[in-house]
Amino acid sequence: MIKILSPLGMEEIGQENSRYAIPTPALLLDLDVLEQNVVTAAQQARQKRINLRPHCKSHKSITIAKLQMAAGAIGISCATLGEAEVMASADIPGILITSPIVSSSKIARLVALNQKTDALMVVVDNVQNVEALAQANQKYRKPLQVLIDVDIGQERTGVKTLEEAITLIEAIDVTSSLELVGLQAYGGHFQHIADYSERQKMIRAQNDTIKKVANHIQPYVASQLIITGGGTGTFDIDLKEQVYTELQIGSYIFMDVQYGEVELTEESPNPYFSSLFVLSTVVSTCPSFAIVDAGLKCFATDGPKPTLFSGTSALAAYQFMGDEHGKVTISEKNTELPIGHVVECIIPHCDPTVNLYDFYHCVRGSTLVDIWPIDARGFH
Repeated sequence: MIKILSPLGMEEIGQENSRYAIPTPALLLDLDVLEQNVVTAAQQARQKRINLRPHCKSHKSITIAKLQMAAGAIGISCATLGEAEVMASADIPGILITSPIVSSSKIARLVALNQKTDALMVVVDNVQNVEALAQANQKYRKPLQVLIDVDIGQERTGVKTLEEAITLIEAIDVTSSLELVGLQAYGGHFQHIADYSERQKMIRAQNDTIKKVANHIQPYVASQLIITGGGTGTFDIDLKEQVYTELQIGSYIFMDVQYGEVELTEESPNPYFSSLFVLSTVVSTCPSFAIVDAGLKCFATDGPKPTLFSGTSALAAYQFMGDEHGKVTISEKNTELPIGHVVECIIPHCDPTVNLYDFYHCVRGSTLVDIWPIDARGFH
């Protein structure tokens, strides 16, 4: 069996109109838009004096993480230990693992990683996990920094009550191999509430919970208390509310169909623009529709359908037609997309779509300028 170790399309780099000559289906990244999104968020956070620790689960890319750090991010958030190991291999400091690490094999990897990277942090929500981490890290002088994960309504991870948080505080305080540095409170269930005022109301209802836990943690924290959480959908509101000391925005760099349906700000248009697309080619055609080579295997299917960005009219629509194919329905009469024609789709949900690919094909305008590996793909 032949395994492709290098990306297709390398010979097209730098060629005129090479954006449309990339072998498809391909994940296309517009660098001009990506960079502007990174700068916009960094400026907004800087104005409000709130730190950014962007989430790499969206991009899984060392190169993009370094762009975010260069723009002022204080570190990178990772959903998995594997992602953290990949980011640490590139000497990226300030890594926060936003999910509990509980198995003995992963705990061993975690405490070893803590010795090799600067300011590694992990969240906890269970006393048994605290004890296991403390015991595993006893053989090292360097404490492992931990944050208490607080559930603010998502019902995924995190302590559910103040009493549970206090129990964790006390368990961490009696060990010298762990250092309590703050809390995490992530409201993933808020991020895609389309209406701004409704989203704001729900966030404010949970902010008192965050403040209460923070007040109990503060006496046990030697340095400035970290309160981390938030996301792209709540970014504008979180900046205004001033509850968090840092924000874990992720999808803002790409934007997708889901976030395109969300009022990210109260009055002005959304400040971020689509930078990530799936490039596809028409493989069969007729007057009312065309079949392209991007199907279920090319997009995350946990949300809406992809929408069409370029290569056809604004009235055209995409629908899945199996694993390998999609259907572009053309509403205008006497319009036909020719075989070989290239169509770009806005991805429905960026994080799991990125995880389907090995490479970003990076463009500026109509030119393919580089191909970046999706470094942390498959690392758990």
